[in-house]
Amino acid sequence: MNLKDKIRNVADFPKPGIMFRDITPLLSCPDTFRESIKQLADHYRDQKIDAIAAAEARGFIFAAPLALELDVAFVPVRKPVKLPFSTNSFDYELEYGTDTLEIHTDAFSEGDKVLMVDDLLATGGTMNACIKLIEQAGAEVVSCAFLVELSFLKGREVLAPHDCFALLTYDDEN
Repeated sequence: MNLKDKIRNVADFPKPGIMFRDITPLLSCPDTFRESIKQLADHYRDQKIDAIAAAEARGFIFAAPLALELDVAFVPVRKPVKLPFSTNSFDYELEYGTDTLEIHTDAFSEGDKVLMVDDLLATGGTMNACIKLIEQAGAEVVSCAFLVELSFLKGREVLAPHDCFALLTYDDEN
């Protein structure tokens, strides 16, 4: 099954010159969605992982079923004031400002092995902030998994030395 066949290319979205990789056709087909989770799980099945964490919102789409498949905890990473219990937070720089991510203070135990998951690796900024937040909590990020990687944006370099795995890679903007 070729998962790339279910990724729709949308030119000039959200602005001219951008080729948007739309994952909704893959999600709307249970066979390809299930296969994407299976392929991610197969890659990590034999690794020691205590939890899977993902930033809202699209990361949740892949992280939650993957956590079930690997029989590990799922930890949501949220924007401020979305979690009901006490939180740890991490502020990070964006291209035009700052943002903040939060996790519950009891989300991880010291030394937990964590797999980070998101739908897309572009510049790596949000995933890098997630990594720092999780490491501040005393856990260890063992790898970062993605459905799609836009390798020409060099997000993998931002996440180094952390291991990264993507099911689908696009090497150019077209």
